[in-house]
Amino acid sequence: MAISAQDVKKLRDMTGSGMMDCKKALKEADGDFEKAIEVLRKRGEKVAAKRGDRDANEGAVIAKINDAKTYGVIIRLSSETDFVSKNEDFVAFANKVADIALANQPADLDALFALPMEGDLTIQDKVTEMVGKINEKISVTAYEQVEAPLVAEYIHAGNRAGVLVGLSVSSDAAYDAGRDVAMQVAAMKPIALDKDGVDAKTIATEIEIGKDLARQEGKPEEMIEKIAMGKLNKFYKENTLVNQQFVKDNKKTVAEYLNSSEKGLKATTFKHVTLV
Repeated sequence: MAISAQDVKKLRDMTGSGMMDCKKALKEADGDFEKAIEVLRKRGEKVAAKRGDRDANEGAVIAKINDAKTYGVIIRLSSETDFVSKNEDFVAFANKVADIALANQPADLDALFALPMEGDLTIQDKVTEMVGKINEKISVTAYEQVEAPLVAEYIHAGNRAGVLVGLSVSSDAAYDAGRDVAMQVAAMKPIALDKDGVDAKTIATEIEIGKDLARQEGKPEEMIEKIAMGKLNKFYKENTLVNQQFVKDNKKTVAEYLNSSEKGLKATTFKHVTLV
């Protein structure tokens, strides 16, 4: 059947897909708009499959908290190119996914993908549509959540990283301090909250490195273990959040800064998501 230019434009406006793609979809669907949209979605699924082996190291990371500041989420919407990731529609889509996650608190990525986003379409359906429009590998590749008496959030410049910090006390002063600590996480990239959060494999590796360095320096064998443990303690100070020097006042640790901001204030957990 003949497909009018007006129909092609209408489908393009509805879907954002290219003119030729819309024309082909309408022909395949015999002019039925709902079927044509389904055709475009299916083509998007095929595109996603074809591009499954591509690297998607660009994108946007969004961190959001609820009005009560007791719960927060981070999502990473990945793309292949920064040209796509800097597009306003792409960032708006990432924010909408984060809003849905914040409102529904899904347990994991699979549950997030299954949430409704527009009409009968799920987040996964809308991601697939976007793949078809942009012809680039796109997906939500990370989802984290934090619940605590107080949650502070931070998004690094250009949406390249997002941080959530859980805190033990809720107040305006605690929130301001939590934001500072969230920025510390983005800058200093701690691997755990405290030494108890460092996995056994990392600890064993650091001890062995400390022993090897001590031997290379010619230290007596009976001192090797003690020296290695000293280096491990230094590792904890540099790589666990509460023991790090606070970047805005290196005379204090992060734990000391929080306590000075409000008596008894502690960081209870954190999540850090980056593009790479």
